[in-house]
Amino acid sequence: MARLAITPLDGLLDEPRHIVVEGLAPGAHVTLTSRTVRGGGRAWRSAATFVADAQGRVDLERDAPVAGDYTGVSGMGLLWSQHLEQGHSAAVFPDAVLEPLHTRIEVQDQALVLVQRLAAAGVTRREVREDGLVGTLFQPPGAGPHPAVMVLNGSGGGINEARAALYASRGYSALALGYFKAPGLSDYISNTPLEYFETGLAWMRRELAPADDFIALSGQSRGGELVLLLASLFPDSVAAVVGYVPSALVHGGQAAADPRVGRDGPAWLYRGEPLVHVWNNNRHANWAARDAGLRNAVSMSSALEDADAVERARIPVERIRGPVLTLTAGDDAAWPSSRFGQMVGARLQQFKHPWPALQRDFPLAGHSILLPYIPTTYADDGQPEANAQANEQSWHAVLEFLHNAVAERRAHSKELQ
Repeated sequence: MARLAITPLDGLLDEPRHIVVEGLAPGAHVTLTSRTVRGGGRAWRSAATFVADAQGRVDLERDAPVAGDYTGVSGMGLLWSQHLEQGHSAAVFPDAVLEPLHTRIEVQDQALVLVQRLAAAGVTRREVREDGLVGTLFQPPGAGPHPAVMVLNGSGGGINEARAALYASRGYSALALGYFKAPGLSDYISNTPLEYFETGLAWMRRELAPADDFIALSGQSRGGELVLLLASLFPDSVAAVVGYVPSALVHGGQAAADPRVGRDGPAWLYRGEPLVHVWNNNRHANWAARDAGLRNAVSMSSALEDADAVERARIPVERIRGPVLTLTAGDDAAWPSSRFGQMVGARLQQFKHPWPALQRDFPLAGHSILLPYIPTTYADDGQPEANAQANEQSWHAVLEFLHNAVAERRAHSKELQ
């Protein structure tokens, strides 16, 4: 009789699991299935067939399936290769992030429920509606103080509670701050005042009293553009920057724009004035490719042909006073994030930036670099396996980067005492 083992059976989302089947006949074909009800109550599933070794054993960290929803050796392939039973959705996180995801793994007449948690035991969640801010604060267990991270979403808007909860599970006070498509805020990115985020940084410093006065910024896509912009604009308030698939340039409203303002109108305001973006007076930028149904990145790249417009819209990252990490994708359909990451690195090198400046590029991955061990089959760019690797490796790179940044900040603080 087959014996299924999963270690650990219950853990954080970012913990890999060791899945093994024993008690099989040597050379037997055996199929494992997985099924998870994710955000929106929709069911995701996968299946993979393996051949038992001479000891009647299948080990997903060692063995590649001979058929099924993924190829090659991948210990967590049953999770990232999951696809919706019906329809299409990118809602892969639980509706309430304090609730875990449950995945039923079956083989023959054996079944175990694998549990993935975004929030570790003791992590607390608190809605923030103060000083005009709209967000959710996740705090690690223990009295603290803890280093802090502000988490910003991209053109989808909303409040990125999933990433903030996992940051808190790894020891950071994490404020997931909404700036549009959140309660009481605009439905659009157009004309977002950057003073809003300055208020958010001040609130974190006052209310959280972060350890060693460490506040990092973490943003995805338009949020990646935004964190570089904020760190250059408010350098004394930001200790480190993590940009997921960011831009090196200021952009207009694009697809998230208020129709009354238009996609070529401003996304960001500072002191009541719109920031110059790359579409302004650009001699080559055009939306023809995007409007013809091609990738948005093609139109984005057309704007880069005007060197003068690029220079006017360049984010002055050399003003950042701390380490910078960019996570970029070579098959990014939204915009050329790999190239943007190179531009950020070159600019920092040109100005002899005294802090670490790192780019982790994933050449075959797409725009949605998220968190480990979640389905990657819904994305319309990147290869699912490459997206899964990017999700896993980027997260570990971020944790290492922040750990080192906090340690350096702490050492510097002690030197000043």
